[in-house]
Amino acid sequence: MKSLITKFTSWYFSKSALPYWCVLVIDWLIVMFVGIAAHYFAVGGTCFICTFWNYLLGLFVLSLIYVLFFRIRRTYTGILRYSGFVDLGRIASAVVLAAIVGFALIQFDVHYVSLSPSFRLTLPSLKEQTMIAVGATVLMWLERIIVKSLYDEMRFSSTSQRTFIYGIKDGGVSLAKSIRSQNPMVYNLRGFVAPDDDSHFKGTPEMLLGLRVYRDDDQLLETIENMHIAVLIVSPLQSEHFREHTKLVNGLIEKGVKIKMLPAEIEWDGKSDLLHQNLKNVDIEDLLPRDKIEVDMTAIGEMLHNQVVMVTGAAGSIGSEMARQVAKFGPRRLVLIDQAETPMHDVRLYMAKQHTDLNCETIVSSITNASRMEEIFRQFKPDYVFHAAAYKHVPMMEDNPAEAVQNNVYGTRVIADLAVKYGTKKFVMISTDKAVNPTNVMGCSKRICEIYCQALNKAIEDGTVKGVTQFVTTRFGNVLGSNGSVIPLFKSQLAHGGPLTVTHPDIIRFFMLIPEACRLVLQAGTMGNGGEIYVFDMGKPVRIADLAQRMIDLSGAKDVKIEFTGLRDGEKLYEEVLSDAEQTKPTSHPKIMVAAVREYPYDLALKNEKELHQISFTYDDMAIVRKMKEIVPEFKSRHSKYCALD
Repeated sequence: MKSLITKFTSWYFSKSALPYWCVLVIDWLIVMFVGIAAHYFAVGGTCFICTFWNYLLGLFVLSLIYVLFFRIRRTYTGILRYSGFVDLGRIASAVVLAAIVGFALIQFDVHYVSLSPSFRLTLPSLKEQTMIAVGATVLMWLERIIVKSLYDEMRFSSTSQRTFIYGIKDGGVSLAKSIRSQNPMVYNLRGFVAPDDDSHFKGTPEMLLGLRVYRDDDQLLETIENMHIAVLIVSPLQSEHFREHTKLVNGLIEKGVKIKMLPAEIEWDGKSDLLHQNLKNVDIEDLLPRDKIEVDMTAIGEMLHNQVVMVTGAAGSIGSEMARQVAKFGPRRLVLIDQAETPMHDVRLYMAKQHTDLNCETIVSSITNASRMEEIFRQFKPDYVFHAAAYKHVPMMEDNPAEAVQNNVYGTRVIADLAVKYGTKKFVMISTDKAVNPTNVMGCSKRICEIYCQALNKAIEDGTVKGVTQFVTTRFGNVLGSNGSVIPLFKSQLAHGGPLTVTHPDIIRFFMLIPEACRLVLQAGTMGNGGEIYVFDMGKPVRIADLAQRMIDLSGAKDVKIEFTGLRDGEKLYEEVLSDAEQTKPTSHPKIMVAAVREYPYDLALKNEKELHQISFTYDDMAIVRKMKEIVPEFKSRHSKYCALD
């Protein structure tokens, strides 16, 4: 019998829908069936037999009244498997209207009509009609609810995963509705979880969309295990709170429950529908606790709209994100520069697809090509320059100090000088926390860039250099997912079965998402008056060994080990955001501070740069680094051959 029902439902739901007339006939048959049952219960068995045919004719006439109102209210035009409260409401209103007409016929004594001496039409009595109205409504509702429930069960694929949604407000509800609309259902929704800070949850079981709402308390993990929940989907409105709930996150990972969120690049406006197709398995980036970063998008838009904006290093992880964010504000022209051809081509395709009306120039060239950069500045005369181009890999620059000088130091000077020459309003240089008390060549090269830009800004203010450009520097730590960051390395190692290599058990780093870092850079650009070095509050540092273990746990791999390889040349156990001699002053933004750093005369900064650039062409590593240490006395090498120079 069960097999027969399964075959029938499979056949039925394989069809697009029943014809409308079939639904109408079924509803009419329900009215007739309920009417006959009502007469039996109203008059009893003996009288029921005696009056059956007279009553049946009257019931048929009454059923035609019902059919008329079914037609008026169009109760049969919906697809049963997609029935909702609107459809149930139409049924109720049609039945009420039909019942009113039926009651009126009784009131005006037209419920008995003689058709012959021995046969007369008998309409159902008031009691019978009441039973018909209630019974027909209930059965037609049940008909649709049962069909919808069977259809929902049939839509679960063989791989459907029992799922909870974390969040009971608009975000969670929108996701639930999207999930229920899919066919077949990948997620088998079994309930909602109300976060422990949700004031809407009063501590007693509640229902939402027909599903139970569970409290985020000490019993939640046990409930998830007992109900065999395989997936927890986090509402975008609860993602920040969820990240901070370390105990729950660790428990879910330990039990092998998949955690799904919306990607960071998808910003929900709180109104549009959330689509389950956008969900992704969480990466380690999604689970690192961090405070929400708010920026003044209006001020940024006012600064960049209808302006010519240049981004150097536009094919890199930071530069490309800067380009994407700037493009949203409608600049008059966006000039993108990078020497990496293939990644630059990817940026070009993205801009052509996503910003069809934007006048965007994608230029393949090195910032050290002074004549080419001069031509670009002469042609486009950028109002704003975001300078992200730099070599950033610590071990690579430790082995190639000449390239660090020629690209990072000299390249920055080329762009900075041209910005002054061609009237750029603001020059924002993206630096690094490795420039603070540098222990490696890369960090020192960025500190020298900071010194030059700050000195040039002071020279413009003092009038010794003619220009209007304001120079602003921004410092922040590691950005998650950037080229060369530890997380892509760990992902690659996991894909190959491990081990995950960590340089030291106690090494820690600050982390920030690329979009967050770029928004703060844009915000700093609106705040600066020139000469400032802005440092970002990076939150709490993360122990890299803990990061590696969390990634192993998230992957579900049980046999992957962590291997400690020893600190690399020039590597610190921890990165500083400010040097010991520096102090910070607050700004209007809680995440941005101004560093009060030592200033250098412009003549000295320029002289040092020129000498260093000239020495770089000897390709004598020790001579180059010796000069760098002379320029930046706080540069003390670690785990490097350059320690001999300290």
